[in-house]
Amino acid sequence: MKLKLMSVAVAAALLASAGASHAEDLVFSLKNGTNSVLTNFYTSPVGVNEWEDDVFGKQVLNPGESMDITIADGRDVCKYDMRFEFEEESDLDTTTDTQNLCEMGSYTIHE
Repeated sequence: MKLKLMSVAVAAALLASAGASHAEDLVFSLKNGTNSVLTNFYTSPVGVNEWEDDVFGKQVLNPGESMDITIADGRDVCKYDMRFEFEEESDLDTTTDTQNLCEMGSYTIHE
C-alpha cells in the first residue's frame, strides 16, 4: 500500500512540474559606446507603464566597457523598453529604446 501511495505521489509531482512553464532568463552584453558614464539602466516589458529596478544596482558602465546583463523577471516576453541614464556632468540626455531581447546577443548604446 505504501508503494502504491508513493507511486501516486511521484506521478502527481511529475504532472505538476510538467505543466509549469518556466520563463528563461534574458541574457545579453551591454556596451557603452558613448564618452559618458552610464549610471542607470532600466528595463520594462513593452506595455508595462513603470520601470523595473535599476539593473546596474550600485554599478556603472564606463565609456568603452561592456557588462553582461541578465533579466530574470520570470516573464515570458521578449520585447522590452530600455532606459539609459548618464552621469550628471554628461552632455547626453536620458535615452530610451525598445528591442526584442530574446533575439539580441549584444547591444551598444551610442551617442
